[in-house]
Amino acid sequence: MKQRAFTWALAGLAALASLAPQHAVQAQGLRSPGSSGGGLTRTPPPIMLPAPGSSLPRQADYIVAVVNSEPITNNDVRIRQARIEQQIAAQGGELPPRDRIGREVLERLILEKIQTQLATEGGIKVDDLAVTQAEQGVARQNSVTLEEMERRLAADGLTRERFRQELRSQLQLQRLREREVESRVRVTEADVDQFLRDQQTNADPSRTELNLGHILILVPEGSSPEVVEQRRERAQKAADEVRAGKDFGTAAREYSDAAEGKSGGELGLRPADRYPELFLSATRQAPVGGLVGPVRSPAGFHVLKVIERNRGGVPSVAVQNHARHILLRTGAQLSESAAAERLADYRRRIESGTADFASLAREYSQDGSAKDGGDLGWASPGRYVPEFEEVLSSLRPGEVSQPVVSRFGVHLIQLLERREAKLTPREQRDMVRDMVREKKLDEAYANWMQDIRGRAYVEYRDAPQ
Repeated sequence: MKQRAFTWALAGLAALASLAPQHAVQAQGLRSPGSSGGGLTRTPPPIMLPAPGSSLPRQADYIVAVVNSEPITNNDVRIRQARIEQQIAAQGGELPPRDRIGREVLERLILEKIQTQLATEGGIKVDDLAVTQAEQGVARQNSVTLEEMERRLAADGLTRERFRQELRSQLQLQRLREREVESRVRVTEADVDQFLRDQQTNADPSRTELNLGHILILVPEGSSPEVVEQRRERAQKAADEVRAGKDFGTAAREYSDAAEGKSGGELGLRPADRYPELFLSATRQAPVGGLVGPVRSPAGFHVLKVIERNRGGVPSVAVQNHARHILLRTGAQLSESAAAERLADYRRRIESGTADFASLAREYSQDGSAKDGGDLGWASPGRYVPEFEEVLSSLRPGEVSQPVVSRFGVHLIQLLERREAKLTPREQRDMVRDMVREKKLDEAYANWMQDIRGRAYVEYRDAPQ
């Protein structure tokens, strides 16, 4: 069971791809059908919360477009546009002309409206459990508590109910795209061979991929100079201990306030331009294995380790997880909430010692791994859908997760072991297969979007203001 990235974002923020660079650090996320190698996932765009004290514009409303008899209003466009402008400003990007943003936002809303209508017609629904899981993921991405997230949203005029509604809509659209697009994509051995030949012929020394270790010491907004200094000293202590020989992963688990700290602070191999410029400039001269920091950002103090630097596009070393799981498939006979309750009961029995994980997996799991007690074997980063992998990366060896929702159903996950391993040629070839699959998926998605847009009735009314 293999799967590409779970590509959801708060309504409209995906449009940023054409407006400003993405520099946020993400978590990746069971394996992709139709691929013998497994799914190296494209990292999903982050959902950035509104900055404290920000507000969205409000004005008299009117209809700007009608999509298959359903309206899109001027306020819909303005609210989305304001969020995009806030996102670009937060990333330090240059703001495009407002009329350009407005046009692109309107087209994005039209496409979303078409997809929402198709999803509804296709009976695609999203359970509250999946929305709650996504909501918690947004809080983790922004390194805030759920309470702080709700406070920022409220200050921005967005209630928690409306936010959850938008999350539900984006999850629904993602499930539609998975169903409609993924079945069209196939990767052959010839495709892999051609990619490798192209890599050798067109290798660009300037193309770099990085895997950084990260320790974040948060500095609360509005902190006094004394608190800031205390936070700096804590970051310096963490850096000094690593330089003195302490394992970086151990230090990250002990000191880091970032979500990845629980799993050792490793951010995973990704293109260099997917990292914040601060991280790139700080580590540019550092060798592999080198440590830099603390370096200051608006979020706090960062300690960074260069774990891997790869110019060829295919990593040679990766941190791998050995996990097992129990999967309950959901549908008309079993809702996600009911499946989660059943798995939570299994977890209580496992934790109390009255049941064995492997035995429960063999008896109840609805995955092909059931016969092996749910054992998934060793897997490199990117092999699982992001929501699965994010939880897996946060577990300690032997730990059992809470129920986790994915497109396949609801999972109970146990991490058995974690290791750093040199990838075999077969594993590296599998990762190339995943890169090719990602490219083909992008092309298939673009063609599908063009097709559904051409079949929809769209009437433009007054231009958005």
